[in-house]
Order: sequence, then C-alpha cells, then structure tokens
Amino acid sequence: MESRLKVVMLAHTPNPEETVSAAAKLCYSASDVESIKKAVYEKDQHPFIEKLVDMGHLSPIEHASFTFAIEGISRACSHQLVRHRLASYSQQSQRYVGMEEGFGYIVPPSIGDDPALRERFEFFMEGIQQFYNDLVFDLKARGIEGEAAYEDARFVLPNAAETKIIVTMNARELLHFFTQRCCRRAQWEIRAMAVEMLKEAKKTAPAIFNDAGPACLRGPCPEGAYSCGKAEDVRAFFNDLHWIAT
Repeated sequence: MESRLKVVMLAHTPNPEETVSAAAKLCYSASDVESIKKAVYEKDQHPFIEKLVDMGHLSPIEHASFTFAIEGISRACSHQLVRHRLASYSQQSQRYVGMEEGFGYIVPPSIGDDPALRERFEFFMEGIQQFYNDLVFDLKARGIEGEAAYEDARFVLPNAAETKIIVTMNARELLHFFTQRCCRRAQWEIRAMAVEMLKEAKKTAPAIFNDAGPACLRGPCPEGAYSCGKAEDVRAFFNDLHWIAT
C-alpha cells in the first residue's frame, strides 16, 4: 500500500509580513508601538521585507511562524526533517497506532520505475506486514496488549514506512530549511517535501519567501566540487515555482 506526499499549511502567524515589519521598524524607531503598528498596516510592506531579507537582518523574521501538516513521507524522510532542531514536531506514533490493517510505504522512484525491482520491493513489504501482524498476535496471546505490543512489534517496520507529522518553524528557520533541502543535492524525498512547503509559504508570505530556495538562486553554489552543475536549470525551476505559488 503506497502513500502520496501531501503538505497542508495548517496555521501561521496572523499577518506575518506586517508582524515582521513592525518588529524590524521597532529596532530603528523612537515611536510608540501603536504608531508603528498604524504605519505598518497603512502601507505595503513588501519592498521593506525584501530589503530586510537582502540585508540579512533576519532576527525580526523569527516573529512569524508557520505550521505544516505533512503526510505520505517515509520514516527515512522524517528522520532527516527532525534534524532541523529549531522547530516543533508532532509525529504519528508507531507505539500507540497499530499497523495491523496495513502500513503505508514509500517506493523510491529508482525502484518503482523498474518493474522487477518494484515487484521484489512490494513482496518484501508484504512479508514485513505479515511478520508484524504475527508478532502483534503472538504478543497479545501472551497478554501483552496495546502499546506494549506495538512498541516491540514496530522494531521490524522499515524506513520506507509512511508517517504523518506536523511541524512548526519560524520564518528564519524555514529560509534555512529551504536553502538546505530544496538543493538538488538533498535527498529526493525531503527535497520534494520542501518544495511543496515552499509553495505554501510563498502563498502566505510572498515577500519573506520571495528568493527562498537553494543557495544558487542568490549567488554561486556553495557546494564547490560537489555542485550539481545545473544552477541554470534550478533557477528556471524556481522561477516557474514563483508563478505556481502565486
């Protein structure tokens, strides 16, 4: 049973760009908060936000946060995601959620595109499912129920197993995340997820995420000898993404 990637923006700071603008202007203004708030809401803040990002004055951007619900990714992908430590995560538990009815799994394209490999891969997943179910059955027969059974049976579940996760990041951490994970050198699954998250972020706060994406969008590739060598293709893709997102 396969799963498909789905990314939904669940919530975000109300008026994220105005909030960021107010925080930034407070740093440079002797005005009171109400005056700053009034000035921010009476004028388009798009140019100011873009200038803020270009200057690298990113601490005010931390005041805007974004929450995504993500499903249809593998445990291999979520293990990479949670390495981004300046974030909050809530992940579907394999300890509390039984998988007897069938765990979803992700088939890598390199395997899915090869009929023979795909058949073997799916056969192996079916075997894992059967062994998992047998373990749960045998544990329950010994009086080990619920989470006590699931927490041990889950040891046989693969990295391919589908998971669901909710993640909250502030805008500054998201910019860093997109730089790292939208890069062509990032693993294919987390890159696909990051691109979907970026589409949602651009819709919500286009000024903040105007130039978001891999580092080669904003200058030379930092990967040196490990560069993919396709910066022009990458720029073309993210230029198209801008129109898709808006």
